Amino acid sequence: MAFLQVSIYSNVLEMEMSMNVILPQKTEKKVGTATNGRLTDVPVMYLLHGMGGNHSVWERRTSIERYVADLGLAVIMPSTDLGWYTDTRYDMKYWTFISEELPTICHELFPQLTTKRAKTFAVGLSMGGYGAIKLGLAKPESFGAVASLSGAVNLADRMEDLLAVRGQKFWEGIFGPFEQVQGSSNDPMFLLDQLVKSGKTPPNIFLCCGEEDLLLYGNKKMASALTSNTIEHTFETGPGNHDWIFWDTWIQRVLAWLPLEK
Repeated sequence: MAFLQVSIYSNVLEMEMSMNVILPQKTEKKVGTATNGRLTDVPVMYLLHGMGGNHSVWERRTSIERYVADLGLAVIMPSTDLGWYTDTRYDMKYWTFISEELPTICHELFPQLTTKRAKTFAVGLSMGGYGAIKLGLAKPESFGAVASLSGAVNLADRMEDLLAVRGQKFWEGIFGPFEQVQGSSNDPMFLLDQLVKSGKTPPNIFLCCGEEDLLLYGNKKMASALTSNTIEHTFETGPGNHDWIFWDTWIQRVLAWLPLEK
């Protein structure tokens, strides 16, 4: 595998942005494991961070590079600040960046990446889980599978919970007035309803959350809504809280679940 630390300029955000990238590479080792890296049509996973994280956190807190070594999978780990994968009220368009500009930049820089929906994935934890589900529901034509680990996937129904994390001014800078979030393009439940009405093919969806996590309620609500709309999905829980012990374990399960060619 090759590990790259990349600086890019975002025209959408009008600023320098960073991302870490893992790319398959053909290697031959006398000590260790040789890998057969794909050189064309490489499956790609956009791996999103949570609040307080950045482009480096998945690499630092988990063994993601080792976990994907034999999968022939490219991993894009962008920094998106505290933007909640949203075009914010303070005019920073993080949603446009992550959903439109970043994939375009990645394909320009790494032409070996697949352009096929079935081999393009979005995965994230907490805030990044919200981002991954949002990408899957709002851009189903672009993603074959999405996964959320401990994601805030029903935040519009529990906006008051967010106040335990940051003050109301912060959240209204992101989403606008609380009473306007439900039923908006920033509400995953609304996006789910719109997807069903559109008749578009939904991506494969994986939800997981720790049994001691405060976000478990919201994940159960999303799983119930997916079931009610007969959308195929996987929802699993297990011992754990909102922490890297849980996420390091469950990212391995997500990788095993992804529809990768063997």
